Amino acid sequence: MTLSALGNRYANALADVVTTAGSAIRPDSAVAELKAFSAALKESHELHAALTSPAVPPARKRAVVGRIADRLGTSKIIRNFLYVLVDHRRISHLPEVTHSFERIVDERLGFTQAEITTARELTEQQRGLLGTQLERLAGGKIRAHFSVDEKLIGGVVARIGSTVYDGSVRGQLDSLGRRLGAEV
Repeated sequence: MTLSALGNRYANALADVVTTAGSAIRPDSAVAELKAFSAALKESHELHAALTSPAVPPARKRAVVGRIADRLGTSKIIRNFLYVLVDHRRISHLPEVTHSFERIVDERLGFTQAEITTARELTEQQRGLLGTQLERLAGGKIRAHFSVDEKLIGGVVARIGSTVYDGSVRGQLDSLGRRLGAEV
């Protein structure tokens, strides 16, 4: 089974639980809790080694996951999901599962993910205005993920699905260079 298929399988199962009516946890809280645990796993090489080592008994791994979940304030549903990953020796795939889960939940809730890169950090007001414009272009609600790339010089590059909207100075300079090269 490929990694993406594996991530999707576990992510779909968790999404089924989290998006049902009467779920004990909101989908955005579930995403945040998975990201927090994933970050803790990424930060500590020793923790990652202990949870992925076949030499460590599953009961000890569960105890470690439980203690970390207590410190992070992880809900029972996410804690049990982490136990399943440990029991099936899939905890090392948590970052991929988390990414797939976020995408699946967004799709089920009617959101389209948008990757937005700007030359500098935007204010909340600028993010809101840009989000509104992108929702108009996408024809629906978006979930925006912002990043900064100073190489853009200025402007914005937005990716919604497979469509890229390049309004950056770098993109305009590259386009001008291609046109000038074609005219020579």
